Amino acid sequence: MPRRKPRPLRKRHVRGELRAVVDETIALFHRLAWVAEQIYGDEGRSTARRGVLRGLVRYGPQTVPQLARARRVSRQHVQEVADALLHAGLVERFDNPRHLRSKLWRATKGGEAAVRRMDQIDDRVLFAASGQLARGDLSITVRTLKAMREGFELTPRWRRVL
Repeated sequence: MPRRKPRPLRKRHVRGELRAVVDETIALFHRLAWVAEQIYGDEGRSTARRGVLRGLVRYGPQTVPQLARARRVSRQHVQEVADALLHAGLVERFDNPRHLRSKLWRATKGGEAAVRRMDQIDDRVLFAASGQLARGDLSITVRTLKAMREGFELTPRWRRVL
């Protein structure tokens, strides 16, 4: 079922620029989720499906627990996604020489082709939407968002203020 187009961010918070960055990041996340539904169609019907498939193409074979840890979601959730991709013929599983019960999963040729198609669509859409963004501005944005993410990955830093 397609989701409604997200509402534009209406107001800036007065508590500082950091809050504005967080608000804009959340608004961008929701906008990108909506755009993804519009551009990928059935082939890329969910963020989880695209993420797992792209992860297998970009980083090679992995187990379901490895995929789940990388996304900070439950193993059961990733298992459902992987099973759906298997059913669609986009991934396959095979014996793991390091573990008797936990199979390795990899993208099939069809899965690799699906990721190539999604990446080509991304390239065209991102270029069209980017307007007049300067490369330097994008570099600063990447560094800023990475630093914020890393700050939240250091749990003691933020947990102690609760």
